[in-house]
Amino acid sequence: MKAKFLPAVLFLSFISLAATAQLKPVIKAGIINSTWNGDAQQTLGSVLDKTNGILDSRSRTGFYIGGAVDLPLGEIISIEPGLTYTQRGYGLRGNLTINQLKIDALNARATAQMSYIDFSVLIKVKPAGGLTLFAGPQVSCLAKNNLRADVAVPGFSLLNTNLDITNQFNWFDVGVTGGVGYEFANGFGINAAFERGFNRIDKNQNFRAFNQGIKAGITYKF
Repeated sequence: MKAKFLPAVLFLSFISLAATAQLKPVIKAGIINSTWNGDAQQTLGSVLDKTNGILDSRSRTGFYIGGAVDLPLGEIISIEPGLTYTQRGYGLRGNLTINQLKIDALNARATAQMSYIDFSVLIKVKPAGGLTLFAGPQVSCLAKNNLRADVAVPGFSLLNTNLDITNQFNWFDVGVTGGVGYEFANGFGINAAFERGFNRIDKNQNFRAFNQGIKAGITYKF
């Protein structure tokens, strides 16, 4: 369990090493639309135990929030280590069987609601004005993964419950993120980014499924 605190340890280490630099604290928040790339249906299907018929895949829209420090390396280049809480996940809709709940339902929905702690180190370049290009590695630790099951008929909700499936998924992920943004003179900024994980999310490594998502958000640099 101690390994799950790795992102926080790395983040604090960067701050300590850069204590004599001209640090500029940054806060950031936004929305993320995430999915699983690869064998997504098979991965979630293994948690559901059985699926029947045609299934529709669904991405999950969540949010992220966190902070960072901007370390200038010159007029146009800086390094930004940051720590964020990020929601990710993936869902299926169709005829599902959830043995843990003794449910065999038509037109049900199951969504893996994942919560991660991310540590990223971004290289930022400002080619002109407030325009910013950024990219870098990202280490993510899974804090929680709930399977939300929804079964309903028109006008009635028959079931709305959550199951803890954290221990069925890989707690560690390494990936990359990158995008474009614009920083205004008053400290506020906007950005859009793409992210991709390289570690299989399935704990048993049976399926080739990986985290993937697009993000849009705002920042404020002090």
